[in-house]
Amino acid sequence: MAIIVNLDVMLAKRKMSVTELSERVGITMANLSILKNGKAKAIRLSTLDAICEALDCQPGDILEYRRDDAGEA
Repeated sequence: MAIIVNLDVMLAKRKMSVTELSERVGITMANLSILKNGKAKAIRLSTLDAICEALDCQPGDILEYRRDDAGEA
């Protein structure tokens, strides 16, 4: 996957637990876990907005693009 989710990094920087973020954002811990582990296929902009507000960060602090060179040979 070319999009890397750095939610765990931001949580650690803000010294916040997944439980606390879940309560602040209003989404389930299960959905946050799916996002945090890079298993999500999509994220709503409203969810990204709420996460950025709760963590006081920018979307680029959470999402990162890495070129997937595995298929190029």
